[in-house]
Amino acid sequence: MATEKPRRVFGPGQESRRNLIKTALAGAAMSATALPGLAQAAETGQFPFVDHPKWRFVFVNHVTTNPFFVPTQYGIEDACRLLGCTYQWTGSQNSIATEMVNSMNAAIASHADAIAVCLVDPHAFNDPTDRALQAGIPVFSYNADVSGNHRLAYIGQDLYNAGMALGEHIVSLVESGDVAGFIATPGQLNIQPRLDGARDAIKKSGKKITLHEVSSGAKVNEEFSAVEAFYLGHPNLKGMFAVDAGSTEAVGATMRKHGLAKKGVKAGGFDMLPGTLKEIHEGNLDFTIDQQPYLQGFYTVLEMFLYMMSGGLTGPSDINTGLKFVTASSVGPYLNTTSRFEGNAKDQKLIARKGPIGAV
Repeated sequence: MATEKPRRVFGPGQESRRNLIKTALAGAAMSATALPGLAQAAETGQFPFVDHPKWRFVFVNHVTTNPFFVPTQYGIEDACRLLGCTYQWTGSQNSIATEMVNSMNAAIASHADAIAVCLVDPHAFNDPTDRALQAGIPVFSYNADVSGNHRLAYIGQDLYNAGMALGEHIVSLVESGDVAGFIATPGQLNIQPRLDGARDAIKKSGKKITLHEVSSGAKVNEEFSAVEAFYLGHPNLKGMFAVDAGSTEAVGATMRKHGLAKKGVKAGGFDMLPGTLKEIHEGNLDFTIDQQPYLQGFYTVLEMFLYMMSGGLTGPSDINTGLKFVTASSVGPYLNTTSRFEGNAKDQKLIARKGPIGAV
């Protein structure tokens, strides 16, 4: 473990952390009477936690340049700035497990204070996780998880149940026939459970729907080509659905290019890329499912920090970052707002919430 000399959390970055606290308080509509400690911190710069080392948290990712993880990185950055920590973003650009393992080994060798990793392979990360824990470095998983790994907690969507929800939505849209299920990297544990869940939900329904699993590739340009090519070879598809961000955006683009919505083809998928939201608004996609990638970064840093702050007595807890369907009736606010929370703006800002919340 790093033995860096403890330093004041509020130093040169005092103003930015104080502003973050103010933003958090205002955004949650919290009054000084409700949370006097944080309210006072917002005004005086006195942080609730005592002095601590400037811990370094290493995040190992499977697609480091994928646009899906832009809000995740913003969440990590915001939490680290708020808490007086630093982070490193590393891993693989193309979902290569050996490259991710090498990044974990480097983090262990450099005495990282905590490691977060997307567990996209059922076995590859077990040994480095155990070695990190043996060295006193806590390990958390985010975005993807696997049973049998000794990580302390998982922060991300319940992937199989999200897939079940996808399958149930497919059943509600399609009566019978062939549908495509596009997946960037078949077998990888950040997305395969979704496709498995969708298939099980369709089977459970009893409808005569055949789901074809189609590999679309880990790179965005590959996904667009693969989705369109499959449609051209199967023009009688009743639906096109995807279980990852890039493939969903590619489905939307293919639907628009070939006017498939007007032909009765149904379509949807996952995540909140700008192209996906645009296609929902224009009627080319029926829905997408939000898993809140910002929280997958922000919450993971919070758990790491609390684990280090408490000497391991508190912190690790599985967090489901959610499952929310976004359709034509609810996509408006996402299109009309830019923020770090969705990854389409760099600057932090307070976003005023208007109108009733949820169904009344």
